[in-house]
Amino acid sequence: MNTKPNRRLPLAAAALLASALLLTACGSGGGHDAHNAAPATSGTTSTKAYNAADVAFAQGMIPHHRQALEMAELAAGRAASPEVKQLAAAIRAAQDPEIATMSGWLTGWGEQVPPLGAAGAHAGHGGAGTAGMMTEAEMASLKDATGAAFDTAFLKLMVAHHTGALEMAKAEQSKGGYAPAKELAGAVISGQSAEIEQMNKLLG
Repeated sequence: MNTKPNRRLPLAAAALLASALLLTACGSGGGHDAHNAAPATSGTTSTKAYNAADVAFAQGMIPHHRQALEMAELAAGRAASPEVKQLAAAIRAAQDPEIATMSGWLTGWGEQVPPLGAAGAHAGHGGAGTAGMMTEAEMASLKDATGAAFDTAFLKLMVAHHTGALEMAKAEQSKGGYAPAKELAGAVISGQSAEIEQMNKLLG
């Protein structure tokens, strides 16, 4: 007599449990909310890792460094002073790896790496360009110079160029959010400040 009720009880309990689970899922907003929760968290973490200032720093400093390398490469065959040649070699050694590092950041962030030849777009007109970038006329004049005349022109132009880099690096340190970028900005400030001091001494 009692076997039938006993058989119904587990079935009823299972039905109640299934209903409770279904209601819980519906009450939580369904599968879409659950799916969106994880990306929202990862998106927040990614946003905290870097910001627009970090992107602007990398995209601006890459062509800036490329122009410095172009200037430094001219010194090998045109400079008269061993100190200028050594300084140019130090600039190449420091800034070439930094270009690779910043390019890697931009690629990882899904941002555009400035194409080769983009340096001219950042230069001003008639005098030192934005962030100390040289104009096409200034670069052409430097390429035409040799010996002591090259040394003087190179040092003056590179002081202006470095000064622009310091401004960009200081902006990154104050506004950036990506720790490695802020560390690189600190290295730029330290290294290029010392080089500016050295170049001013060479200029006398």
